[in-house]
Amino acid sequence: MAFPYVVRVFLRCKVTTPGSVAQRTDQTSAHRQESLVAGRGRPRTLSRDGVLSAAVLRADRTGLDGLTMRALADDLGVEAMSLYHHLPGKAGLLDGLVEHLMTEVDTATAGIGTGEDWRDGVRDRCLAARDVMERHRWGPGLLMSRTAIPPSVFAHFEAVLAAMVGAGFTHHLGHRALHSLGSMVLGFTQELFAPASDSDGAQSEEELAAMAELLPHVTAMVAAELHAADGDVLGWCDSRAEFEFTLDLLLDGLEAHRLRGRSAS
Repeated sequence: MAFPYVVRVFLRCKVTTPGSVAQRTDQTSAHRQESLVAGRGRPRTLSRDGVLSAAVLRADRTGLDGLTMRALADDLGVEAMSLYHHLPGKAGLLDGLVEHLMTEVDTATAGIGTGEDWRDGVRDRCLAARDVMERHRWGPGLLMSRTAIPPSVFAHFEAVLAAMVGAGFTHHLGHRALHSLGSMVLGFTQELFAPASDSDGAQSEEELAAMAELLPHVTAMVAAELHAADGDVLGWCDSRAEFEFTLDLLLDGLEAHRLRGRSAS
């Protein structure tokens, strides 16, 4: 992660981006829905925050595939062109959703302190972020689709890094820690591959038998670890139990590195 570049981008965006993460308050879905449906589905005033709130509700219902400017305008009871006064097209809408998502993460982690063990604070931040991603299952895919680091992500990483440095991490080890944790800091894990869907064609018994002969350990592992569909809410093999297992493994390993570094010095 190129931190000098990140700092420059953050400072520039902090000046030019209207409002900050801390300035935007989170609303519950029920409250947002109530305000949007007032007046037979028409909001009293159309604002950027109102448009983004409606976009979140639609994405929660339909996923990002069902979120179009026309569909969003229909939800708000306005013409699609009127949305462009607040968001510059679909790309601007998606960037706004990232801001909205990270505002929820910022609110969810606002009361988390460092504590006696730095691992507790970092763990709580990762799990609080995961709670947000579980409410908005389109969130991980959206964040991974961004070609640049969204400015609203910086404050969250800053808090995680501050907890580590406060516990005695060097910035060099902190840099390695953030790389090791990766997207877990944002509440999800990135998978390289996803299993084929039923529409891609099920494997025949002969193919499964051949795979078992060629890859006996992989086949046995998959058979032993088949998950219920409702467990992997954020993707293939991204259940909360596996997320917490991996997170704790990484945090314990980083603590061991911190202690070795202190002993060496």
